[in-house]
Amino acid sequence: MSSSVLTRWEPESAAFWRTHGERIAYRNLWISILALMLAFAIWMLWSVVAVNLDRAGFRFSKNQLFWLTALPALSGATLRIFYAFLVPIFGGRRFTAISTATLLVPALGMGFALRDPATSYPTLLVLALLCGFGGANFSSSMSNISFFFPKAKKGLATGLNAGIGNLGVSVVQFLTPLVVSVGLFGAFGGEPQAYQAGEAGRSLWLQNAGFIWVPFILAATLAAWFGMNDIADARASFADQAVIFKRKHNWLMCWLYVGTFGSFIGFSAGFALLTKSQFPGVNPTAYAFLGPLMGALMRPVGGWVSDKLGGARVTLWSFVAMIAAVFGVLATLPHDGAGGSFQGFLAAFVVLFALTGVGNGSTFRMIPVIFLTERQRAARGKDAAAQKQAQLDAGKESAAVLGFSGAIGAYGGFFIPKSFGTSLELTGSADAALYCFVVFYVSCVLVTWWYYARKNAPMPC
Repeated sequence: MSSSVLTRWEPESAAFWRTHGERIAYRNLWISILALMLAFAIWMLWSVVAVNLDRAGFRFSKNQLFWLTALPALSGATLRIFYAFLVPIFGGRRFTAISTATLLVPALGMGFALRDPATSYPTLLVLALLCGFGGANFSSSMSNISFFFPKAKKGLATGLNAGIGNLGVSVVQFLTPLVVSVGLFGAFGGEPQAYQAGEAGRSLWLQNAGFIWVPFILAATLAAWFGMNDIADARASFADQAVIFKRKHNWLMCWLYVGTFGSFIGFSAGFALLTKSQFPGVNPTAYAFLGPLMGALMRPVGGWVSDKLGGARVTLWSFVAMIAAVFGVLATLPHDGAGGSFQGFLAAFVVLFALTGVGNGSTFRMIPVIFLTERQRAARGKDAAAQKQAQLDAGKESAAVLGFSGAIGAYGGFFIPKSFGTSLELTGSADAALYCFVVFYVSCVLVTWWYYARKNAPMPC
């Protein structure tokens, strides 16, 4: 068998973890983080490209622009449903390398398409859908990393993988305005687009937004192929994993993850365009990265705190605070063309992003605990072989749920920017969308409290 395949993997054994497991697990984690960061960068590329299209000579309506930012989330979420089950079938190393390599398709495609303002809107829509490859990678990445770590460290490990990986959103929103302002690739990069900034003429290389990621994607693909491992015991068919569709807690955690990660990725996709529509005098690209940065940094914190205090408690209070933060956003928006405070709006949104990050970490800490507890309850009173099998089954089920809930949660990345676009188109204000979010967060508070956080909850975690 190949040396890249681990035939013995016992992270719950303290001796094995100390002598062999920890070093291997963290090597796989750091490579996974690099690949996932690039995946998030590609996934959210349109959130910053869309606000620059008019300067590059493209002419689209506000609603068309919101479609471009929303479609990557729609395709990414849908692909996640399939990606969630592929790691146990193909192996984590192999699938991480292949899925990372697919990011070259939208990166190169956008690079060539954005060189020409005559590129049709349908072509850009197809490229927006292809950026969903980046969003899909999250489910396979989280599923893979969950196999490597013992129960006591799963919260921190998945928090680091997702949290630092989520930094790709901030990186793309911070880096893109810089790289499109200079001709980095010479003749290969194509001619710049000219635009007016006040009295001065300026040049823009919007195609660099795609081309800049190509060498990094190639490097990450090679690192995954030669540096990661497959775990033999983690192999499972789709039929083995499909049992999660019969598990009630799978669907409940999907609901909660729409509230946490769905909010993070949805606000990341729509924040810049919402800012541009509500505060026309503000350059949204100068601030758009701050919220996703805070959300990404707080995700490992959410996982770490949940390891100490319990995921359900942290999740519950995250949702309560998110409700308050949305009301803060509502209070700072202009109404009827008057009032509004951009400083307050930005501060409220940064707090909201931070809370989604904490909730992302805490919900993913809940999932392995829930499914391990459920399988151990079912094996109670049985022999040692049944107890060991319960642990193996719990690992496979929780990995599948981590991936599947990530898929369902990602649909928030479509519905949130589309909600903003629809609300603005129908009412001229974003208020209706924000009030809908409040109602949904209230439902998340109730689900968390009833099933996981209250005294004598059926599944305390």
